[in-house]
Amino acid sequence: MTYQLHYWPTIQGRGEFVRLALEEAGAAYVDVARGDEADGGGEQALMADMPEHDRPPFAPPYLVDGDLVIGQTANILLHLGLRHALAPRDEGGRLWVNQLQLTIADLVAETHDVHHPVGMGLYYEDQKQEAARRAEEFRTRRMKKYLGWFETVLARAQPKAGNGGGWLTGETLTYADLSLFQVVEGLRYAFPRAMARLEPGLGRVIAVRDAVAQRPNIAAYLASDRRIPFSTEGIFRHYPELDPE
Repeated sequence: MTYQLHYWPTIQGRGEFVRLALEEAGAAYVDVARGDEADGGGEQALMADMPEHDRPPFAPPYLVDGDLVIGQTANILLHLGLRHALAPRDEGGRLWVNQLQLTIADLVAETHDVHHPVGMGLYYEDQKQEAARRAEEFRTRRMKKYLGWFETVLARAQPKAGNGGGWLTGETLTYADLSLFQVVEGLRYAFPRAMARLEPGLGRVIAVRDAVAQRPNIAAYLASDRRIPFSTEGIFRHYPELDPE
């Protein structure tokens, strides 16, 4: 069975968290909107497909797996985690990894709202003053709070591992570790100066980032043209004025 991933073709966005899981699993999938329109792909196909389902997704990303149409990033990963051994099989373990992913979703939403604090329909240039205020709190408080919590989770999962690593649930990688990698990469792009100040206190988080990057399937993906570069059109955007010295 080949999965169909539906997401915007030119940005990483929330779809990248799903792509990382599919790539790590070595799963066959089609990135529908990045396909040729002549072959039934493209952004028009993405938009046309959404309302056609009995249980339509609110917005991309969504995943089609046979008769299943699954929306919301954390929900998609919950499904893939069980199918591809990227989450524990016991109920408590699955719920814990889902909780980790939902916390990442909260962080991603706050990251987005730094550059769009007033309204989604407005350009960044229409809300720069408000964005500067939001960015100051995000850089000085919220990033540290979120990433520090993940550092604590890792310390408790691997009390003897020190700064050398360990995954969020202990010895086994899950999709939450892949998503933590993406968050670190995104924040390094969007707020390089703020991250440089925080990273000395995030040894375990950075060790997860480094370990994910070295996994064979992920390393191959990162080196391929399937990995879309960060830009000022996605969730993680670098505006120098929002990340001062």
